[in-house]
Amino acid sequence: MYHWELPRYGVASLPDVLPSIARRLGVGDAGPLALPAAQNYVLLLVDGLGEVQLREYADRAPFLAQAEKQVLTVGVPSTTATSLTSLGVGLAPGAHGVAGYSFRFANTVVSPLRFPKRLSGLDVQPQPTWLERLEDAGVQVTVVTQADFVGSGLTTMALRGGRLWGFTAAPPVEKLVELAIDAVSGPGPSCCYVYEGRLDKAGHAAGVGSPKWLEMLGLADRVARDLAAKLPADTVLLAVGDHGMVNIPLEHRLVFEQLQTVKGWPTPPLVAGEARFRHVYVDGDADALATALQAELGELAEVRTRANAAAWIGPLNPKVADRFGDVMIALDGDHAIMTTTMPRENQIVGMHGSLTPAEILTPLLTFA
Repeated sequence: MYHWELPRYGVASLPDVLPSIARRLGVGDAGPLALPAAQNYVLLLVDGLGEVQLREYADRAPFLAQAEKQVLTVGVPSTTATSLTSLGVGLAPGAHGVAGYSFRFANTVVSPLRFPKRLSGLDVQPQPTWLERLEDAGVQVTVVTQADFVGSGLTTMALRGGRLWGFTAAPPVEKLVELAIDAVSGPGPSCCYVYEGRLDKAGHAAGVGSPKWLEMLGLADRVARDLAAKLPADTVLLAVGDHGMVNIPLEHRLVFEQLQTVKGWPTPPLVAGEARFRHVYVDGDADALATALQAELGELAEVRTRANAAAWIGPLNPKVADRFGDVMIALDGDHAIMTTTMPRENQIVGMHGSLTPAEILTPLLTFA
């Protein structure tokens, strides 16, 4: 049996957060999450904050750990580009089509974090965001994020709407707090999104539980604590993550191109995604490839065809269906499937993308 937590789309998932804020602000009635009433909301997104990790290292983040909490699932794959788009548009991945760290688009593999200049985020994800809907309804909307994300493909896909305020890399906690306070200090209702990405970077570079990761968990705790202390009255602070993380030992790293099934396949499959969740695009019989890969990988992974993946990615929008692999591979435990086409992945210690609780569960923390 696999150690999966299936996404709870429409019940308790990351795509439900902004619709639930909007409902509290009188915009739509789609959000299922119970949130306290307020005139202003600040949503702090801590990249890489997983529920399992917060429980295990609660002593290093005491302010976050003591908050009122709802446990959410993110979408599948459990990765930043997919999660932020799901958060922004309020849809499961199968509906918005941002299928992972990398995926097939117009017969080539693209990464939302590094779109080629010829490609706009609107080309990939044109559906309206909840920030746009809030702005259209008269809510003051602000996105506080890294300066190099302003105007990026991912921000355009996921977080269009309102004012974009960029900060330089590794800003002091005081700067993030100052920007958020300014964003919600005007008249009328407001919603401010704040991005904090240092925990995720530390996890990739050094691993969950490493000294650097623990330092960045403490920093995220300080950001939340100082925001909660200094935000104006009638403001609710929410903190949430976009995925958790698993440390992958070197001896548990397979190589896609070295799998016997792949070496024996008549036409080399195209591979994308990430090491914990691979998209495989194939000419020919996807069912046969999935069956062969499942037999070879056994309990290390679950292999599904696109046609059988709705429980993972949600119902498929036909316009974006071919972005998802004809075959998808979700890794269990602490295993990964590397690929020779993405050599930089070999430098990563902490990984994510699959459906284990350590990757797919995130806390939604409320400070009223």
